[in-house]
Amino acid sequence: MVTAVRGEMDSVDQGLLNEMQDRFPLVREPFVELGGRVGIDADEVIARLAAMRESGVLRQVSAIFDTKALGYTSSLVAMRVAEERLAQAAEVVNAHPGVSHNYRRTHDFNMWFTIAVPPGADLQAHVDALHRLAGAESTRMLPTLRLFKIGVTLDMTGARAIDHRSEPQYTHERREVAARHHLSERDIEVIRAVQGDLPLEPNPFSAAARVLGVSVELLIEELEDLQWRGYLRRFAAILRHRKAGFGANGMAVWDVPDDGILEAGATMAGYTTISHCYQRPKYDDWRYNLFTMIHARKKGECEAFVEELATRHALKDYAVLYSTTEYKKVRLAYFTPAFEAWEREHLLVTGVAHA
Repeated sequence: MVTAVRGEMDSVDQGLLNEMQDRFPLVREPFVELGGRVGIDADEVIARLAAMRESGVLRQVSAIFDTKALGYTSSLVAMRVAEERLAQAAEVVNAHPGVSHNYRRTHDFNMWFTIAVPPGADLQAHVDALHRLAGAESTRMLPTLRLFKIGVTLDMTGARAIDHRSEPQYTHERREVAARHHLSERDIEVIRAVQGDLPLEPNPFSAAARVLGVSVELLIEELEDLQWRGYLRRFAAILRHRKAGFGANGMAVWDVPDDGILEAGATMAGYTTISHCYQRPKYDDWRYNLFTMIHARKKGECEAFVEELATRHALKDYAVLYSTTEYKKVRLAYFTPAFEAWEREHLLVTGVAHA
């Protein structure tokens, strides 16, 4: 039975989204397997997902690749922009093809974005250009020094305790696997073919397989190989946090002594509620080196969890920066000509392009 578009999600929707964030099956007919897990057929899975996409809860279903493993250079960037220029600055930053996330946050550094550039490009030059074009007062690059965890899994059912612990899905060690392998031209062809939104149809990999001139079975083998080699993290449902009921998106940052950063990072990464955990550099005007991203339904819930973490792990110096405006959130498109076009317009005129 196909479900009509509903205004509210029910327990089946919630269970389905949990499964699709954690364990999306890499098989010919994934919606059949997903339906079996939650007790409905594939047609109803597709109908429910279409309804959740229409309502805005489901942003997309897509492959999630590891940017650094693919040879891209990336960084989190903190910008301080005058309030009256913030909207204009956001437009400038968002126009860069390597900016996938951009948020206004509650701090003097009020704009935070992630940027990645392809192999051979000069990330510093790109960030310097954005600083100039945006009219920023101060810009700080905060690249990952160590990845402890990355992987968003919002608990839609509410059954999981906020301090629930689990094994991180993707870590520094998994990223290091990719460093031992070579990304081929064929790999890049496959990445280009599958990096868009996965179609909500019974055989969602068939269109990409046709583009590549292979069977679905062979494409899945190639995707499994990319995953085994550390380039593909997983396929997953990507949700709009606020639409999904998670209104308090707090970036908790901690000042951790250098000799304790590995232990603190590994511990923080074990909390399922923490979706991202990184070591990043300090500056004279930015003293925090451990970053943890927390998604909670209410601000008070997030605050209480952070306070409990501080007490439990004896961390005294910390802050929580909340996202108040989402300027941009997209999956990065890899190996496209958009980067060179942006460089020609904004870098080549000053004689700065590829390093």
